Amino acid sequence: MYELDQPQYLYLLAVVPVLVLVYLYIQFWKRKKQREFGDLDLVRKLSPEKSNFKPALKFGVVLLGLAAMILGLVNPKIGTKMETVKREGIDIVFAIDVSKSMLAEDIAPSRLEKSKQVVSQIINNLGSDRIGIVAYAGSAFPVLPITTDYSVAKMFLQGMNTDMVSSVGTSLEDAIKLSESYFDKKSKTNKLIILISDGEDHEGGAEDAAEEATSAGIKIITIGVGTEKGGPIPLKRNGVVESFKRDQNDEVVVTKLNQQSLREIAKATKGGYVYGGNTKEVLEYVKKALDNIERTEFESTQMADFQSQFQWFLGFAFLLLLIDVFLLERKTGWISKLNLFNEKE
Repeated sequence: MYELDQPQYLYLLAVVPVLVLVYLYIQFWKRKKQREFGDLDLVRKLSPEKSNFKPALKFGVVLLGLAAMILGLVNPKIGTKMETVKREGIDIVFAIDVSKSMLAEDIAPSRLEKSKQVVSQIINNLGSDRIGIVAYAGSAFPVLPITTDYSVAKMFLQGMNTDMVSSVGTSLEDAIKLSESYFDKKSKTNKLIILISDGEDHEGGAEDAAEEATSAGIKIITIGVGTEKGGPIPLKRNGVVESFKRDQNDEVVVTKLNQQSLREIAKATKGGYVYGGNTKEVLEYVKKALDNIERTEFESTQMADFQSQFQWFLGFAFLLLLIDVFLLERKTGWISKLNLFNEKE
């Protein structure tokens, strides 16, 4: 296996075809000017030592050297073996509310974006814990299974939106049940669900699901996002608010944070509740909660010993540029005798 350390530098390879086009244009321009000067055969006889092939060869060598330097900047890394790593940690599933009410902007920039920011910061402060992600609205949807790859987790996290789950409403029960299914029941690793929501629950049954999670040895920390005053749900097109969601009576729907339901879920699992308006306070609360949970040892298999290969590309580039310095545009005597390009009459 391999990975690219700085893949953004691959865009520099777009310079290569541009240079080729510039070179071909220059050659065309030179040929045109030579015809204006006089007969091409006569021009060649006036400079008998000039090679027609070597300028193209020199240009090709320079292009290869440039491409090798760019690949050196990218720094490909090759993994030499699979390794089983032993770690200590807990299993955490983030259950994130993606219902339409999470579009409300009573907390900046919106409830959903604030939730994603909070989860991202929590992940940044984790050590060797395994994490998974669940999205839910009227039903729950698996986003990312349990993993130790935090970079992949944050990539999936940023892609979450309110169109992920087609069913409307909010079902905290489904969110808890799907999150619970992520955990290996046979594993002795401690398990935690971090549920982020505005607390609106249109289905019911969340407390029963929380009690079932407790019997399975799972704790739940709930994070409330929004305000008790609430706010309307904006309907946007191309990022511009066109209107607000309305009910059957054509009145603007105002969605409010329901902290009570989130507190009851946390209480049922002997977990805890924290308001998500202040990211720093959330991080401190979660950190303190995690410090009180015993970490157990688990194994994870991953590619190890990724070794940088940039030196080979830079060395090859240096060799090509060195060749270019000594590669003159004059004909080489012994090659000229072979008449490889039928230059002799």
